[in-house]
Amino acid sequence: MVSKFDPGLYIVAGPIGNLSDLAPRAAELLREADVVAVEDSRVSAKLLRHAGSDRPMIPYHDHSSEHLRAQLVDRMAGEVVALLSDAGTPLISDPGYKLVRDARAAGRHVTTLPGPSAAIAALTLSGLPTDRFLFVGFLPSKEKARGDALAEIAAIRATLIFYESGPRLSASLAAMAEALGDREAAVVREISKTFEETVSGRLSELSARYADAPPKGEIVVIAGPPGDGPPPSEEDSDAALKEAMTRLPVSKAAGEVAKKLGLDRRTLYARAMELKE
Repeated sequence: MVSKFDPGLYIVAGPIGNLSDLAPRAAELLREADVVAVEDSRVSAKLLRHAGSDRPMIPYHDHSSEHLRAQLVDRMAGEVVALLSDAGTPLISDPGYKLVRDARAAGRHVTTLPGPSAAIAALTLSGLPTDRFLFVGFLPSKEKARGDALAEIAAIRATLIFYESGPRLSASLAAMAEALGDREAAVVREISKTFEETVSGRLSELSARYADAPPKGEIVVIAGPPGDGPPPSEEDSDAALKEAMTRLPVSKAAGEVAKKLGLDRRTLYARAMELKE
């Protein structure tokens, strides 16, 4: 049989729970690929059986050697190589980007068969703002490193998406509440499976909920964006005006500070004239 797929690398998004979510074109690709690079052959074997595929698998993960990666890139010159993660879209908190990078550098055909992603699915279930978001992935396991990572993103005005495990969930939620403020959040788990669950509340409330009963399954934590901060003080606006007036005429300085601090331009202009005198 002649394959309808050209040689190259195919990034295949698999289901994140229900095997029936596998797209028809992805199933066809898995049946025709010359080799399927998988994160865990025990997990992927179930999906390949569901797709009716008997194609050979080769483990490819974070600890794979450069030699194996080079072999796969070489095979892409004349063969169809599928990249499949344990669940969802490969490369999202999964190994694979180096393979894509090297394949593109070698001039191989690289394409994706898009499909499920736990991060996006959980975001849609959370009921939190979706217009601007940041995917963080897994936080470091050590307390200080976790706190440092959260401090780096605390001021970002966006909904935050984290992956987490059951045993670490309560401690991570508590760390988020301390570093980010006690924001609205949601814990989403077992998406598309029988026991799918979305629990909403403040970060501190969710931490307490799971302290004595760590949940099972794949878990995504969605933390809402920070709330509005306190209005700038008169000292803040005066300092900003004085700095701006070292560079700009009074009118333009007032306009710049008004835009930056969200204050009334006319009021700032009048204050700027007072400061100038």
